[in-house]
Amino acid sequence: MQEFQVKRGHTKDLGGEVEKAFTEGFGVRPEKQGATYAISYGALSRMEVSIGESGKTVRVNTISRKDADEATILDTNRRFRTFLDRVTGFSSKERVKRAKKAVEEK
Repeated sequence: MQEFQVKRGHTKDLGGEVEKAFTEGFGVRPEKQGATYAISYGALSRMEVSIGESGKTVRVNTISRKDADEATILDTNRRFRTFLDRVTGFSSKERVKRAKKAVEEK
């Protein structure tokens, strides 16, 4: 499971934004259970996204399909990165910087 910080200003309607990003990015409506949203798509047999208690983070848990072909894996990874960009408000590069900084602070 990975936890990602959400940019200030993106936390207002985070649940709605997660649902919208799933629908637009993956083309499927997520199953909702409380503050957790889940889908199955492409190379992911299951992807669960939950909103942190503070409402300022999202936790993502993924389970990959072992039998996915390379084209499916590449498509799924692209959609996953775009999903995270939209939900967190940070680009991939910014998320990496923040993750490195968090590890250094521990």
